Amino acid sequence: MHAATNTTPKADGRVVPWNKGKLIGQKPPLKLKEIWAIRIRLQLGHRARELALFNLAIDSKLRGCDLVGLRVRDVVQGSHVAPRAIVMQKKTQRPVQFEITEQTRDAVGAWIAAARLKPEQFLFPSRMSASPHLSTRQYSRIVHTWAGSIGLDQGAYGTHSMRRTKPTLIYRRTRNLRAVQLLLGHTKLESTVRYLGIEVDDALEIAEQTEVWSRISA
Repeated sequence: MHAATNTTPKADGRVVPWNKGKLIGQKPPLKLKEIWAIRIRLQLGHRARELALFNLAIDSKLRGCDLVGLRVRDVVQGSHVAPRAIVMQKKTQRPVQFEITEQTRDAVGAWIAAARLKPEQFLFPSRMSASPHLSTRQYSRIVHTWAGSIGLDQGAYGTHSMRRTKPTLIYRRTRNLRAVQLLLGHTKLESTVRYLGIEVDDALEIAEQTEVWSRISA
């Protein structure tokens, strides 16, 4: 019995690595200027659904499966979009809270009104009859489109770029790992450290800010 390998055999017998020509590893978060560039394009294009999806993806920091599975009632209280929400994460089966900023509340509220969505409906219903809500694959394609619209490499960015964006900005501003851990819904601090990739970033930043001077005595 042969062990499974991450390779693909070709017709001539040669073996091609599964990751040849593919970008692997962590997806980079968006920078502030990139967030605004995408947001402005969506606003100018009057793309209400995508603007609500983009803003909520940044604010909520949710995994793709949790984001597309949101229902209107998850983010709405009475007749208004709530400033905070709480959902059960599918991966961990643990609740996580997130903030909904005013800008996002406006975008989500405008989308709900335009689509005439009811509380029990999915916030981002699919336009395909086979799926009740936007699929993670569809969401991923939309993220690629956003990245490409401002000149970024579409293959380098994905749904995890959206999830990582705000936590990365928060960490760089505050250096508060515990806060980021809570916001991401991680059970272990080590998971947050690995997820943000901050060890290497921090080490490089310290190195860049450190100048080594040598004095040669006469």
